[in-house]
Amino acid sequence: MSLLTPIVSTDPASPRLTVYDETAGTRMEFSGVTLENWANKIANMLVEEFEFDDPSAAPTIVVDLPISWQAAVLPIGIYNAGLTFTLSPGAAGTTASNTNTPNPNLVFTTVDRMENWPKGTDVVVVSNDPFGRGVTETGGTLPPGIVDFGPTVRFYGDQYFGDSPELADWSAPTDGESAPGTTAERILIPAWTSREEFDANVMAPLAAGGSVVVIAGMASADRIEQIAEAEKVTARRA
Repeated sequence: MSLLTPIVSTDPASPRLTVYDETAGTRMEFSGVTLENWANKIANMLVEEFEFDDPSAAPTIVVDLPISWQAAVLPIGIYNAGLTFTLSPGAAGTTASNTNTPNPNLVFTTVDRMENWPKGTDVVVVSNDPFGRGVTETGGTLPPGIVDFGPTVRFYGDQYFGDSPELADWSAPTDGESAPGTTAERILIPAWTSREEFDANVMAPLAAGGSVVVIAGMASADRIEQIAEAEKVTARRA
């Protein structure tokens, strides 16, 4: 049973994650089934490509990506494999990444940031292609030893047979109140700048049976309202 089995078994087709990239002018939407498919492929890649088959070994995985659909899906796949991650302090911004994380085992990053990480670190480069094509598939090149995320992750299976944690582990505390992320609502969330914010803004709503809308890039107040209306948002997380 994968991490996302609870939402797939109850409503596989409804949107669970919608990501607007205002810089690229794109909108990507993932149903429960599609999101689980990506989470399973990522978990299989981590176990088979990088041999992270023992969560108790606690490999250090860093996500060093600007906010995008890949930056949302990757952590879910990491959690699906029973692993955890660190969000690079520079990931959510536009400046170069902060590489204070000592001796990471694996980093997911971009072409312009891959040289920031120390030798001996496994580096997976994620392109900014809205459809998930790899760097090499979109005309770019990578040095030897650097893994191209798009074509690599597609190789792995759509089902994950390892031990996944319970999605309910990310349920938001209610404290007796119905706060955003504690009920099955469609929530417009801000960008996250830490793993804790990702858990609160993405994982908690999913655990509640809800869905998430996130806007990457600069958007005016009017544009945010337009998106919220189009997506039938029922709650917002400040």
